[in-house]
Amino acid sequence: MGVTRLGSVLIKINILQAWYLWIGNDVLATGILTFILHEFFYFARSIPFMICDQIPWFRKYKIQAGKMPSLQEQWDCAKIVLLSHFTVELPQIWLFHPLATYFGMQYGVPFPPVWKMTAQILLFFVMEDTWHYWAHRLFHYGPLYRAVHKMHHKYSAPFGIAAEYASPIEVMALGLGTVGSPLLWALLTGGDLHLFTMHAWMVLRVFQAVDSHSGYDFPWSLNKVLPFWAGAAHHDVHHEKFVGNYASSFCWWDYLMDTEAHAEARQRRREKELAKNRLASDKKKAL
Repeated sequence: MGVTRLGSVLIKINILQAWYLWIGNDVLATGILTFILHEFFYFARSIPFMICDQIPWFRKYKIQAGKMPSLQEQWDCAKIVLLSHFTVELPQIWLFHPLATYFGMQYGVPFPPVWKMTAQILLFFVMEDTWHYWAHRLFHYGPLYRAVHKMHHKYSAPFGIAAEYASPIEVMALGLGTVGSPLLWALLTGGDLHLFTMHAWMVLRVFQAVDSHSGYDFPWSLNKVLPFWAGAAHHDVHHEKFVGNYASSFCWWDYLMDTEAHAEARQRRREKELAKNRLASDKKKAL
C-alpha cells in the first residue's frame, strides 16, 4: 500500500473512531452520522439544479422546458420534505444500527477494499431497483394511488428537491428498498457489510433519486454512457404521463414488463396491436 493511500485510510479510521468515542453510544453515533450525511447530500445535490432553473442557457436541456418551477414552489416543497425527513426517515435511520448490527454489520477496522464496496453497491442498486419497480407499480393501483402515491405526483414536471416529496407510507415502503437491500445482503452473507459501504450506497442512491427527478437530460448524463440507466429522461415521462416507467435506476424491468411510457414504446405497442389485429382478421377470412 502506498504512503498516500495508507495515510488516507488512517485519517478515515481515526475520524470514524473519534466520532464513536465522542458520542459514546453506537446507535446514537450511527443515527446522527447517517442522518447528517443524508441531509447534506440530498440538498447539496438539489441546489445545482435549482441554479440551472434560474439560468436560461440550461433550458435547452430541460425535458419539460415549458414547466419551470419557481423558487417559491421549490421552497414550499423543501419544507414538506424536511418535515418528512425528521418525522418519517429519521426513525428509520435510527433503527438501522441495531438491525444492521443484529445481521452482523461491521463498523470498525479494517475498511473494505474499493472493489468489494463497488461490487456490493452495484448489487444494492439492482436489488433496490427491483423492489422499487414492483412497489411503485403497486402504488399506481387505483385506491393506493389515490390514498398514497398521488401526493408524489403533485409535480407533473419534477425537480430535484421533490425526489422525496411523498406521503409517509410511500417514504417508508420505498425506503425499504434502500435500507433493506444491504440488510438482506448482510443476513445472507453472515455480516459481509461495512458501515462505510452502507453510507457510500446511501449517498449514491440519494444522488440517483435527485438526478432522476431533476427534469434535466444533459449530454453528460449517465444514461448517455450506460444505455440501461434510467435517469431523468426515463422518470420525467412517468411524472408527465402518470403511468409507466416505474423503475428507479435501470430501464430493464419496464422493458421486460412492457411498461415503458416514452413515445417510441407506445408506438411499438400500437404496431404490435395492429399486427395482432391483422393476424386475427386474416384467420377469420381464412375460415
